[in-house]
Amino acid sequence: MNKPLQEGIQLASEIVNMVNEIRNDVTVILAPPFIHLTEVERIVSGSKKVFTAAQNCSDKHSGAFTGEVSASMIGSAGANYVIIGHSERREHFSETNTQLADKVDIVLENELIPIFCCGEPLEIRQNNQHFEFVANQLTESLSHLAQDQFGKIIIAYEPIWAIGTGETASWEQAQEMHAFLRNHLRDKFGSELANSSSILYGGSCKPSNAVELFACPDVDGGLIGGASLNARDFMDIVKSF
Repeated sequence: MNKPLQEGIQLASEIVNMVNEIRNDVTVILAPPFIHLTEVERIVSGSKKVFTAAQNCSDKHSGAFTGEVSASMIGSAGANYVIIGHSERREHFSETNTQLADKVDIVLENELIPIFCCGEPLEIRQNNQHFEFVANQLTESLSHLAQDQFGKIIIAYEPIWAIGTGETASWEQAQEMHAFLRNHLRDKFGSELANSSSILYGGSCKPSNAVELFACPDVDGGLIGGASLNARDFMDIVKSF
């Protein structure tokens, strides 16, 4: 929840003007607030490298749910992706794994791509229960999907314990969890789908640590927070691939 409309448009424009600096096989997805989405989509529509996402969507198709935004509305604005289950949505709005399963279904029904977030808080990490915790998030929200449906999903791992806590996640810890997630997908859906699935890292990625994070064999990209609010910082991260 950052930047009024005009500043958001300026940020998106700056990023689009820099995309010629990145490799052709790198995709950039911008996830602005809802009121920015139509304008940002207009800005990126001419680019073959930049796409838009919504930060959230309703678990209902339509109806008397004042203040909510449906997946079909997001699609009609031109977006291609929807972030589902971000740690802040889970924490501040008490979104459950069951509710997120419904959101994933609705997003897929509307031919959008879910960016499904998972990750553990500090106490779970300290109790050495992080693998079990994250596996349960995936199982309760995604295990009902058919293989072809799951093949459309992007996973984003957020080590909540390393965001705003003073703790720091090392590249070794990131790789360890990403490898676990890929093995979890392999057990459920097979090696081909597991190897082709994108698993993004969402734990305070910034220009100073992006190179070592993206060098990890199982880290396929980043879910960037605060560093995305500055076009130069964001593009420096993108160029780290």
